[in-house]
Amino acid sequence: MRDFAVVVDGAAVGGISLEPGEDVFRRSAEIGYWLGEPFWGRGIATEAVRAVSDYAFATFDVCRLEAGVFSWNAASARVLEKAGYVLEGRCRQAVVKDGRLGDRLLYALLRP
Repeated sequence: MRDFAVVVDGAAVGGISLEPGEDVFRRSAEIGYWLGEPFWGRGIATEAVRAVSDYAFATFDVCRLEAGVFSWNAASARVLEKAGYVLEGRCRQAVVKDGRLGDRLLYALLRP
């Protein structure tokens, strides 16, 4: 696993991680991220996703990056779409957060 801080003006305001797959999934990796609410809507998360995606393709022998998003989190889905990720599917009733059952949207980016 690789964990990175998202830094703005010298302060950590979020995080992003990369989890390379193993065995039959060794050519794939999963990316996950979060950003403090005061920093939403400024393109920071999109820039971080792009940077870590580029890092993953340059550093690991992966051909695929994927990310899951709660279906009710349209802003996070937009981050991935602006970073070039494509919606591949919907995993119905796959996540529970704060007592809420919902779908997980699966996005992927393939090696250029």
